[in-house]
Amino acid sequence: MKETTIGFVGGGRVTRIMLCGWKRAGRSLANVVVSDANTGTLTALKSLHPEIATGDNRKAAAQSVVFLAVHPPAMAAVLAELRGAMQPDALVVSLAPKITMAKIAEGLGGHRLLARMIPNAPSIIGAGYNPMAFMPDMNDSIKLSLVALLAPLGESPEVIESKLEAFALITGMGPTYLWFQLQTLRELAMNFGLSEADVASGLKRMVCGATRTLLESGLSPAEVMDLIPVRPMAEDEPAIKAAYQHRLPMLFAKIKP
Repeated sequence: MKETTIGFVGGGRVTRIMLCGWKRAGRSLANVVVSDANTGTLTALKSLHPEIATGDNRKAAAQSVVFLAVHPPAMAAVLAELRGAMQPDALVVSLAPKITMAKIAEGLGGHRLLARMIPNAPSIIGAGYNPMAFMPDMNDSIKLSLVALLAPLGESPEVIESKLEAFALITGMGPTYLWFQLQTLRELAMNFGLSEADVASGLKRMVCGATRTLLESGLSPAEVMDLIPVRPMAEDEPAIKAAYQHRLPMLFAKIKP
């Protein structure tokens, strides 16, 4: 059976997240090739994962599974550079919002073994939620092989392509809406006398339980929010909600194809 080799065109944050997630799960990275225009990025990635190979974009694109880990504004130029560099049976997976598979196929000169994925930072610990869409005529065995490849990173549900930009805002960028608040709670909890172990277990259970209660209790949102009589942040809630309602629709409009 032909060995699966992996190429990353782009060695930034998403590539580092995925490589760290695979390594954490015990997967060898000896079959991985990474390219990046910034040599400092490659040097840093190589120091973190000495077993990977590095090279130019066309070398990374010559692998059997190729992840396009580049920002949307750079995609057209990268696709033009890679045209003809892929193996005919290579699976190409874009990790970028905004650029549709139709545009990617056009940029690659008609290559149709394509998928798109919205990566999620918790993949670094195997807890990611990475929605994927495939070309409509994609063979089921190819889909299953990609799902298996990504399994150590978390869940990878198949969705329709038109939903990916919404997932980019909610699951892809979502941790950034919460992390600074959770870190503030973490620091305050230790100031109040809780140990790091207390905070690690309590904060995790609280966040997971609160999310499940909102989504799984069968109560209305108002009923869920009425379960706790004291709401210390009640006066600040309108401003926080207004920030979400102002910023996220604007960003969604910007990243939609």
